[in-house]
Amino acid sequence: MRQHGKLEYGGRAVPQRTCVGCRAREAKSELLRLVRVEGQVVPDLRGRLPGRGASLHPALSCLELAERRRAFPRAFRVPGPLDSSPVRAHLEGDQEMSCRTPS
Repeated sequence: MRQHGKLEYGGRAVPQRTCVGCRAREAKSELLRLVRVEGQVVPDLRGRLPGRGASLHPALSCLELAERRRAFPRAFRVPGPLDSSPVRAHLEGDQEMSCRTPS
């Protein structure tokens, strides 16, 4: 029987999180952790920034869903809108790098 909040990955249990954009449950390692810093949503690449975190698939489609659903203020439990442009810049930078072909 599987424990609550865990997924089986390669024969071992790993922590599971929910994407705030598409609401799909995924392994923690597959999602990007986000935190709120002074009214902005920023990516926490090391997973060490203090404060409440939210998880998002590293895809622009999930970011757009989260923005459209106004999911960030709910996830961080704050009133009013939050600026997610640092996350968008990070994801667009990853998209550019993944589209390049080696010469």
